Amino acid sequence: MTKMALGTHPFLLGFEQLERLVERTAKTGNDGYPPYNIEQTSATSYRITLAVAGFAESDLAITVEDNSLVIRGRQRDDSEGRIYLHRGIAARQFQRSFVLADGVDVGEAVMENGLLHVDLTRSVPDRVVQTIKIRKG
Repeated sequence: MTKMALGTHPFLLGFEQLERLVERTAKTGNDGYPPYNIEQTSATSYRITLAVAGFAESDLAITVEDNSLVIRGRQRDDSEGRIYLHRGIAARQFQRSFVLADGVDVGEAVMENGLLHVDLTRSVPDRVVQTIKIRKG
């Protein structure tokens, strides 16, 4: 008996990209920085919260690229002229990606107390029964 890949099962029509999506999700990076939460705020909305202490709004960029929400942070190095006896807070850049399902839209982003909140909404299509007429050939 041969093992079928999930995206090639005969009952899953139109899901060919599912395996590529799983691979892309696995490659999004798991370095753990910056830490984040994902919460469901209603039946059709979510909020991603990233801990971005030390970043200004101008240090952050939020884009949607190929059904992925990409959040990038790059701090300016303002250490010129300073003498550190200990430097434990590094100016670290990051890129954090989240794969979005079809129908998920990115709403507003808000900075609050060192936390970046990004709101997402999922559109729920109306369930419609469609009758297909059979044409004589």
